[in-house]
Amino acid sequence: MSRFSLIYLGSFFLLISILSFFNIIYSYYFNLYLSVDNYVYTLIISFLLFMPVFFKKKDEKKITLFNKILIVISGYFLIPLILSIPYSLSIYNITFLDCYFEAISGFSSTGFTIFENIKHLDQSLIIWRSTTQWIGGLYFLFSIILLIDIFDNNLKNSFTNFLSFNESETRKQSLKVLIFYVILTFLIFIILKFINLRTFDAFNISLTIISSGGFLPINNLETIINTDIKKIILSLTLLVSFFSLFLTYNIFFFRSKPLIVFSEDFYLAFYFIFLVIVFFIFFNNNNFPDLLLSITSTISNMGFYFNDSKLNLYFLYLILVIIGGSFFSTSSGIRFLKLLTLTKFSINNLVSHINPKQILTYKITFGENNISDDNINKYFLTVFIFVISLFSITSLLTFFEINFSDAFKIGILTIMNTTNSSLFGLEAYDFQNINSVSKIILMFFMIIGRVELLTLLILLKKYLFKN
Repeated sequence: MSRFSLIYLGSFFLLISILSFFNIIYSYYFNLYLSVDNYVYTLIISFLLFMPVFFKKKDEKKITLFNKILIVISGYFLIPLILSIPYSLSIYNITFLDCYFEAISGFSSTGFTIFENIKHLDQSLIIWRSTTQWIGGLYFLFSIILLIDIFDNNLKNSFTNFLSFNESETRKQSLKVLIFYVILTFLIFIILKFINLRTFDAFNISLTIISSGGFLPINNLETIINTDIKKIILSLTLLVSFFSLFLTYNIFFFRSKPLIVFSEDFYLAFYFIFLVIVFFIFFNNNNFPDLLLSITSTISNMGFYFNDSKLNLYFLYLILVIIGGSFFSTSSGIRFLKLLTLTKFSINNLVSHINPKQILTYKITFGENNISDDNINKYFLTVFIFVISLFSITSLLTFFEINFSDAFKIGILTIMNTTNSSLFGLEAYDFQNINSVSKIILMFFMIIGRVELLTLLILLKKYLFKN
């Protein structure tokens, strides 16, 4: 492996060892002695995997985009192996496949779980489940920085004025992301404490929210979010993973920022307000706090909800899951701005055929530059790959004895890294007892969903179209 890949993956192994140490302290403090060894082994193994960074000489060759893609994808397979250690060493007799399934589900911020009753787990393992999500959300954001050259200039401009990221700029932006990620996690924790959640629940839920994950420290959210004001505040905190991670930073330094850095967040704000108004008018059912929670949970790709969905809006919620939120956030989805740009492009082309004198423009209202043809092609390819992926996973799950309706819903949620709940008619789906092949398929597509779909085309081009 190159030194760059060792540094990139090694930094997360070091982070795992640090968080393992905190779990050791927690286990000792609350007399959870049976769990201590689990995190001691995790700490030792993850730290040993970090150590080669100090012995590898600096690479002379430049790291190519293809190498970066391989590094990111390999991390989604390797890091969950370490994260699965506390599950495999626990007292619950979990098979290796189930341990790996739970680890990948957490690391990809999907939220499918093999545990039927969370309250039967010891608290240290519950914290570990939330930790795997938090690490996975940070890994996803770092991966975007590493693969920044794949994306359009609007995303680059939200970081820096540099046209590309060298190693120094990558470290600088990664550090900035880490700082904001930690700060926002702490702020969410404070807000949840403000609405009188106990420290343990507030801590775990804050890790879930910032990472757009699906793991909860309890079986039913309604047992702790039991008032309308709590529901509304929780709903607003879910928007943190819907908007860009740097939204608060850009607002704070508004005078020194060009308007283009707010373009996506402007559109997302209008989109969110539009959804709230439409749902309030047509689907309110005299319970606005529950309605607001269902909207924010869906568009942020978390998916959890604590009341049975009595309006049967499964298909509508699945569409919102597919759309997703901001690109530089921990949410998934095709991304709203991409779909908006494609819609505008398609309408302009239709108008140009009707009226040849019509001037085509792909300019975003709040931006300064037109969207290039290259970016338009990337957006179309993203949608195309999603359709192919959804067809593939649905077909495979159906073939392996999951009924078509469930396979279709699970396929969307898997690719969009969203947990199952009553919003989608899958609140009690038993992932532990599905066959092993189906679990492997789900794990594979969880990773496919978390990796920017465009990277798959680059890999295919590398191997299939070498010339």
